Parts: sequence; structure tokens; C-alpha cells
Amino acid sequence: MIPLRLSCSRLPIDTPIVLRLRCSGTDDQFSARGNDVWLTRAESSHLEFDVQGFTLSVKIEDPSEIDGDVVLMFPQQTTLHRLIRANSAHNTLLVTEQCDQACIMCSQPPKKRHADMFGVFSEALQIAPFGAAIGISGGEPLLHKEALFSMLLNARRTRPDLLFHVLTNGQHFDKEDMKDVEELDPKHVLWGIPLYSENSCLHDRIVKKNGAFARLMESLALLGRSGARIELRTVLLRSNVAALEDMAVFVSRNLAFIDYWAIMQMENIGFGRRVWKEEFFDNSANFAPIARALDTADIRGIETTLYNFPLCSVPEPYRRRSLRSISDWKNVYMAQCGGCSARPLCSGFFAWHPKNGAFSKLGAI
Repeated sequence: MIPLRLSCSRLPIDTPIVLRLRCSGTDDQFSARGNDVWLTRAESSHLEFDVQGFTLSVKIEDPSEIDGDVVLMFPQQTTLHRLIRANSAHNTLLVTEQCDQACIMCSQPPKKRHADMFGVFSEALQIAPFGAAIGISGGEPLLHKEALFSMLLNARRTRPDLLFHVLTNGQHFDKEDMKDVEELDPKHVLWGIPLYSENSCLHDRIVKKNGAFARLMESLALLGRSGARIELRTVLLRSNVAALEDMAVFVSRNLAFIDYWAIMQMENIGFGRRVWKEEFFDNSANFAPIARALDTADIRGIETTLYNFPLCSVPEPYRRRSLRSISDWKNVYMAQCGGCSARPLCSGFFAWHPKNGAFSKLGAI
């Protein structure tokens, strides 16, 4: 996995600081900022940067790996947090770990505490690479709606080149929010919103919140009328796989305004690890219910994609839908992937995927 934290020397600071590491000459996409710290010395095991007269030593060998990275450092710590990596298309800001749902397969289980870092994240966005796509995740970001919209609107005004993918459970949109949603501009913000079943009882059971389905439908209607771009997300489970085709019909009838529907394989981490044996569905052994859903969605004009599905686990006619979707920092490949010609296009596996593979039918293609 690509490390998101790097060991470093301690700096004499009493508040968190956001820095941009500069290892090479001026680049058009980087205007000089006060946050810039320049490489002064490169050793075999570490790099040294000048931070207002103090030396910051970072444990890494290759300057090109971190050139342009936006990093965060806390007082009394010897760790650099790589908030935005210049060489990656997979950057996500975790703005809160609080959530008002407890989805049975959640990969990021909610916590009660909240550390407000919106100011830090806003500062980081100002020095992000030109045209960067930034994910906003939680927890549930809209539990801190005012701070979230303030951060996004400020970025919209000062960094209109940035794109955002905001993951939210869709429980907290109100009519009053639509002015902000519209000001953000659909071209710049994609809202990723989960729906796990067309059956309200099953959806509520999966997210462990009574009334969640009904509230979600209200939010989706508001977003649809505002012209927002929506990515509908469904995690594949044994609980909902049999009704995927029914869900395709439901989406086409009631949510035809969405931009696309993403069907996702579950992760073996967080709450997902607790229910893995009961809920993981091996699509390599039985792709039929997924195929029926994809075909039905196609016929009804709903664009569909597959996330976290290794290409060899998907029948050839449907492989074009299986995107390389796993973020680079948590992506790995199995031993049998070594000689596969499709590897450059394949999502591979999460680093925490079971070592036994979980999928019963895998192999180079």
C-alpha cells in the first residue's frame, strides 16, 4: 500500500500547519505560496526541507514521490499526514467520523467524537494541484452541514478548477440547502449517496435506522429538482442480491434523474469484517442476479458501473463496467494476478481482503 503517513522530525509549532512539499523547479500549476517548503538536501533515506529556518526531515528516498504533496503536521508529533498527493487521482478528506447510521457492513465505523478540521482542509484545498478531484468522506459529512458547505463554497469561489465527490447518506438535505447545492455547480460536485434496496424495510435494516429510506427519498427528490449530479451507490450483499433486478426497475421509475448507479463489492474491514461470512456474495461463482440487474438498467436507460470487482470475477460481456475503483493507497493484487494482461485495467483487491481470496473463481485473463 502507498503510505498516507510519513515519519518526520519534530517542528517547534503549537498549532497544526499545512505545508506543500516542493522538490523541483517552478511548475505552472503551482503558484508560489507561503505554505511552500523547499527541498534543501536529499539523503539516501530521508529528505530535508526548510520550514522558516527550521529543518524538516522526512523519511522517504525518492523526492518525486512527494513533490507537490499537501501535508499536515500537528504539534509534538513526528508524523506527516499526506492530505493531498500530487501524483494521485485518489485523494479523500475524512472530515468527520460521526454518523447517524450504523450500516451493517460499514468500512469506516462511526465514532462519537468529532475533531473539527474544516479550517485545515480549506487551507489545504487552496494549494491542491490544479484540476484535482477531491473526495469528501466520513462518517457523515452533512452532520456538519454549515462547515461543509462553507468549505466547498469557498473552494468554488477561489479554486473553481477543483472537482469534488462528496459521500453522504442523504439523510440531511433540506429545501434551504438547495441554494448552496446549486451554487456549487453540478459540473464541480458529484454526490455519492447509498441506497441498498428498493424495499424500505430492508434498506432501514441494513443502515440500522428506522425511517432512513423515506428520508432518503425526500433528499434525492430535492437534489434531483436542483439539478445536482448523483451517483447512487449499492453495496452488494447476500441480503439484497436477489432483489437487485427489482431495484433496477425501482431506480428507473423513481430515480431516473441520477447520473449513474454504482454496484459495489463489500470490504472486509470495519463492521464488514463482523458480517463477512453472512453477507459477502461471491459474484465469481454466481453473476446471474447482477447480470439481470445490469441488463434491466440498460434497457431502462440507467447507466451502471461495478466498483471493487476484480475483472476475472466478472463475465467477459460485463467487464467494461468494472472500473479500476479502489484507491491506490489501499489497492493490492493477489499472487495469481502477476501474469494477467488485464491488470492495468483491474481494480484488484483491498489490502484487507481475505488472504484466501474469498472469490472462488479467480485467475489471469
